[in-house]
Parts: sequence; C-alpha cells; structure tokens
Amino acid sequence: MHYIVGIIGLFVFLFLAWVMSSDKKKIKIKPIITMLVIQFVLGFILLNTFVGTFIVGHIARAFEKLLGFAAEGVNFVFGGLVNAEESTFFIGVLLPIIFISALIGILQYTKILPVFMKGIGFVLSKVSGMGKLESYNAVASAMIGQSEVFITLKNQLAHISNQRLYTLCASAMSTVSMAIVGSYMTLIKPEYVVTAIVLNLFGGFIIASIINPYTVHDEEDLIETKDKKQSFFEVLGEYILDGFKVAVIVGAMLIGFVAIIAMINGIFDAVFGVTFQQVLGYVFAPLAFMTGIPWSESVNAGSIMATKIVTNEFVAMGELAGTTIDFSERTTALISVFLVSFANFSSIGIISGAVKGLDDEKGNVVAKFGLKLLYGATLVSFLTTAVVGLIY
Repeated sequence: MHYIVGIIGLFVFLFLAWVMSSDKKKIKIKPIITMLVIQFVLGFILLNTFVGTFIVGHIARAFEKLLGFAAEGVNFVFGGLVNAEESTFFIGVLLPIIFISALIGILQYTKILPVFMKGIGFVLSKVSGMGKLESYNAVASAMIGQSEVFITLKNQLAHISNQRLYTLCASAMSTVSMAIVGSYMTLIKPEYVVTAIVLNLFGGFIIASIINPYTVHDEEDLIETKDKKQSFFEVLGEYILDGFKVAVIVGAMLIGFVAIIAMINGIFDAVFGVTFQQVLGYVFAPLAFMTGIPWSESVNAGSIMATKIVTNEFVAMGELAGTTIDFSERTTALISVFLVSFANFSSIGIISGAVKGLDDEKGNVVAKFGLKLLYGATLVSFLTTAVVGLIY
C-alpha cells in the first residue's frame, strides 16, 4: 500500500512545484526524469546494498575520527566536558564545527576543494542540463556553507540574472554544509544523513527546473572564484573564526527558537488544550503520509517536520532523538532524511543577508522571493523523502 501512496505523493510534490512555475512552457522533462532515476538508483545503493553500507560506514567512521580530533581541542579548553555524562549540546555537538571548518579552510587553501567542487559541478551540469555555475554552486554550498558559497561568486553576483540567482539560492537552502554534517551524525544515523545530502543535490535541480525554468547560454556560464592572496595562517584563522561564528549563531538560534516554541506551546495548551506543535502535526500529516509514512504515525511525524521548517533542523533532530514516541525504523528513516537540509524560515534571512552583504541590489531581490525559496526547498525535502520511502 505504501508504494501506491508513495508514487502518488511523488507526483503530488512535482505538481506542487509545477503550480508555482514561472514559465511552464520552458520546463524540460528529459533532465527531470533522468535526475529522478539517478535519485532512485543512488538511494537504493546507499540504503540497500553492501556497497552503500561500505561507503556510508567509511564516511561515518571518518567523521567519527574527525569529531574525536575536535574533542581534543574542545576538551583542552573546557576540561573534558565533551565526554562527560552531562555534556551539553553546545559543547558536544556545536563546538566541533570549529575544527571541521578549519579543515575545510586547509582544503580550500591547498586548492583540493575547489578542484573537487568544479569537477563534480561539471558532471552535474551535464546530467541536470543546468549551467556550470549552478552545478558548481550546488556542490560548493554542500562543502563550504549556504552563506559562505556566495563569497566565491562575489565577482559574478552583479551580472547574474534574477532567475539564475533563484536557483543558486535554492541550492544553498536545499543542501547542508559539510562543516555540520558530523554534528548531524551525533543525532541521527549516518546513512540517513549521507543519503539525504546526495539525493537533495539532484532534488534541488529537479524542483528548480520546474519552478524556475530557463536556458543558459555558454557565454553566460563563466565561473570566477578569484580572491585576494592570503597566507596559509590567514586562511586557517578565518575559517576557524567562521566555524566559531556558526557554532555560536546556531546555539543562539536554538535558544531563541526552542524558548519561543515552548512559550507558544504553553499558550496554545492553556487556551485550546492542544500544543502548537500538535496543531502543526495535523496540518503536515497528509504530506508526511504521502512520503510513505503510515497514517498512524503521520501526525507525530508531521509535527517534527513542521518544527524543522518553523525553527531549524537541529531543533527538529533534537526532538526526534529525544522523543518518547515509538516510531518504526522506517518512519524514523523518512523523518531523518527530511530533516537534513537548510529549508527553514531562518535560512531566508541568512541567504538574503549574505548576498546583500556582497551586492545590496541582489540582496533585496533574494529577500523578495524568500518565501518562494522556502517553498521550493521544502518540496525538495518532501521529494527526497518520498523517493526514500519507495526504496527503503
């Protein structure tokens, strides 16, 4: 039964993207079908085969090692609190972001990361039918972050059309930064994190191709990433501080959002006898059901999904990890996959602010289509979850 529901859900999510299309006549069907097939093939390999288990296992162990190295630095400053029984979320989950960010800075300085991003971006452009710039941006967003990626494109921003800018921003909101992947893996299973990252890469292009179709001309497809010459320690210092800023910002947002949700829940419970998150659960239940989650679990699953969109993925992952609700393994997998993206209201401000800091006019453009960005990125999460629901 869930196969029938999942297939219907797949078409529903694509239809919801089509409804918001800026030019339905320009939608190219062939690349969309190709990328959907790739999603199913890669998802099946990662979740259901020995090869996938082998790949995910090695990635998980690599991040486990990296988090161990990060713990050395955090423990030196905070006196062993990482491994303590009462280790806080900030100490154990967020502070290791600083080390991962530093590592990304080293890879960036040695040119290993740019070459890798451009190579993968080139392959993606051939598969997706998108320009090299869009494909590079999608990979770069996953590697260096949704706001930092625009710094590498600062020389191009003024010349990018609003249509292409939407796709660049949509990719940034649909992916996650490699710097915080390790933190995700402390809250949900690594195989779900890896699968979501890979599938969202293609899902972002599928939804953007429907909502925002256009044709890229070769002369418009130049990628310029020249920056001022910096020494190794300048780059390393910048990335370390960037990692610290991310950790503090995420921590501050968590404090604010969790407190606000608790307050709203209290108000709703006092007035209506039901919490705000329970109300959101009922609203999102039909969408959760169409991803393949059984109806008996859809309301609770929908509540966690809605929490992620209203607040952020860390709040929702914390709820999923600490819930007393006995979700089935399959439902836990689908919720987990849905949560791995930056599709939330706060990302609108983060992305528009990042672009505005580099180009004031383009920043205003991003702010204007902010809700459409969130709409598309949320559909990417639902599409990826529906694909996983059909193969897991």
